[in-house]
Order: sequence, then C-alpha cells, then structure tokens
Amino acid sequence: MIQELLILVVFLVAAFYVGRVIYRAFNVKDGCAKGCGSCSTIDFKKIQKELDQKKAASL
Repeated sequence: MIQELLILVVFLVAAFYVGRVIYRAFNVKDGCAKGCGSCSTIDFKKIQKELDQKKAASL
C-alpha cells in the first residue's frame, strides 16, 4: 500500500512538471520561446554606436 502511494506521488509530480514545461513552451510573453526577454528587442542604435566606436578606435 505504501509503495503504491509513493508511486502515485512520484507520478503526479512528474505529470505536473511535464505539464508546466508544456505550458511554458506555449505561453510566450515577448515573442521569445525562452521567456528571458533578452532576445525580444534588438537595439540597433546601440549596435551602431559600438561599431562607430570601434571604427574610431582603429583609426
């Protein structure tokens, strides 16, 4: 009886984990699958500024 309850608990925890992973995969907040927000925006002005600084430093 105790073994069956333990197996049930382990199964429920695993099912919850898999459900959570699937939910997070389809619940995209900023267009990024990871949800970290780092890839949601590209700052072209910052990139251009860094390129200009590197170009000025090499001259």
